Amino acid sequence: MDYNTFIDTIHRRAPVPPEKAERLTRATLETLAERLTRGEAEDLASELPKPLQEPLVSPTPQAESFGLEEFINRVSSRADVSPHEAREGVRAELNTLRDAVSDGEFRQVMSQLPRDFEALVDTPG
Repeated sequence: MDYNTFIDTIHRRAPVPPEKAERLTRATLETLAERLTRGEAEDLASELPKPLQEPLVSPTPQAESFGLEEFINRVSSRADVSPHEAREGVRAELNTLRDAVSDGEFRQVMSQLPRDFEALVDTPG
């Protein structure tokens, strides 16, 4: 999936205006980089278009330990959107990542997140 298709998919799934879709995407990936181990963030980045790889540069080798609500709050603050828009953006992001990367990579990402993140991922099909 190319960058424009990725952002357009977020725009449709969230639903938010295109400029918010870009901010939500960047904020979600930056927050994901904090929540995943550096190696996993790098693996995820390797399967995404170039403009989506930079936000996934992990600040530390270890994953920070925080739950879904803190994740939503960080995305909300970074993207300058309401917590509701942030939650919908994270939902859209996770579902778009599932479509954009290999099944194995997506499972690896989800395995590093608390179980409550699973509620944001729609059943494929």
